[in-house]
Amino acid sequence: MSIVRTLLVAVALAASCSSLAFDNFITRDGHELKDGDQAFRFAGIHAPELHRIEDDARGVCEADPRGWGQYFRWPTADEQENWIKALVRSGHKAMRVYVLSVATPWDEACGRETHILPPTEKGGMPVLNEAAMVHYDRMIALSEEHGLRLILPFIDHWKWWGGREQLAAFYDETADDFYDTESKTYAAYLNIIEQVINRTNTLTGREYRDEKAILAWETGNELKASTEPFVRKTAAHIKALDTNHLVVDGTYLKINKFALDDPNVDIISNHFYTTNDNNNPEQVRKDLEAIDAKKVYLVGEFGLRDAAGLDAIMQAAVHTEHKGAKAAGAFIWGFRGHRHNGGFYWHKEYTGHYSYHIPGFPEAADNEEIAVVNLVRKAQAQMNGKKAAQPLPAPQAPILRAIVDPRERINFMGAPLGRLYRIERAQSESGPWLIVADNVSDGLQEYRPLEQVIARDTTAMVPGRPYFYRVIAINESGESPPSNVQPVVLP
Repeated sequence: MSIVRTLLVAVALAASCSSLAFDNFITRDGHELKDGDQAFRFAGIHAPELHRIEDDARGVCEADPRGWGQYFRWPTADEQENWIKALVRSGHKAMRVYVLSVATPWDEACGRETHILPPTEKGGMPVLNEAAMVHYDRMIALSEEHGLRLILPFIDHWKWWGGREQLAAFYDETADDFYDTESKTYAAYLNIIEQVINRTNTLTGREYRDEKAILAWETGNELKASTEPFVRKTAAHIKALDTNHLVVDGTYLKINKFALDDPNVDIISNHFYTTNDNNNPEQVRKDLEAIDAKKVYLVGEFGLRDAAGLDAIMQAAVHTEHKGAKAAGAFIWGFRGHRHNGGFYWHKEYTGHYSYHIPGFPEAADNEEIAVVNLVRKAQAQMNGKKAAQPLPAPQAPILRAIVDPRERINFMGAPLGRLYRIERAQSESGPWLIVADNVSDGLQEYRPLEQVIARDTTAMVPGRPYFYRVIAINESGESPPSNVQPVVLP
């Protein structure tokens, strides 16, 4: 993205925040979340990468000896806004994202950056990577602008993005020292929390503690070895820094009884996966009974199974009740959004399941993508007191990128909620317009931009003559306005 485009985005966000800000912080009333005096419940497809992207299309970085070596990249402003619009316009009110990433020794060789960098001097505190945190700032600012609440976990139990093990390595300690409240690693963890909560958003000018787009802080992702001292001390630390936001106990696979009585813990979460023998509707009831209406309950993640099974769990999250308490929200794993220059990012799980694209595409029939999007939208409607989801809004305009040779490639960033596209050409910027490609889909399951082309112009053209192009998105509710117009002179 150009410097000019970045500045324009910043100015637009700053101008919009005062008029489009949320009225309230989300609060807790016993076992319920509240937006003002209204109950706040939500369902969705988990979007872990609103601030950092695993670029699976690039393959594996062999320089990383951990055996997976993924490539990462920071999202552009267009990408982040596109994803958030797609989520909100398809019915999402809240979203849990993935953790802050921690530096590893192999990042430079793999050409990747992380959020948390090693101390500048031995034994010191970690450093937040300013280049990374600007994308985090923008995620929060865009969520405020478009109406999405965020659940933000701090550190991962796992090593994939760099987690507790990598943090401990800064201090020559072990991964288990993360949970030891007397360790250097734990002190660094608390310091990271303090740096994040105290951070001033470079786009909104507000400290994170004052950002209403943030629904809750989560102690971390899948912190299955959490102890009572760890949870109590961490939750108290968060609340001492920030009285505006709620706290999620990031433990999973169990309900910590001590957390039910801790005044600094607001939300109890669990994740369901078949490998943990809990990926079933009955787990919702078990968790609600264990919580016993003392705190808010969240199904933070579940998935990697067939659409019928996902629907059964989601319906349990919508309807199962214990002492008047129901799940406040539930997220199916996982979502990936449009790429800046066309197509979608994607991720393939060890089970063979792929990430889901909104609004869902026939190309992903084996992944039951349309069925999964529809079952989530049904649950969103039910949580808002409706029997069925309303039709999707008509798509917004796609963004057409500069064209070098339309006979080889026409790149455009797909519209939020667009299913198909029509590409038009004219010999004048004002038309008349000729359709050169129709019913174009950008919903390829494994799109590889260096190897595949989504659209090109195969009609007759004259070299040396100027042409103008635009793109229109289509879904079952109608057409978008035309995209921006791009000129090109055939070589």
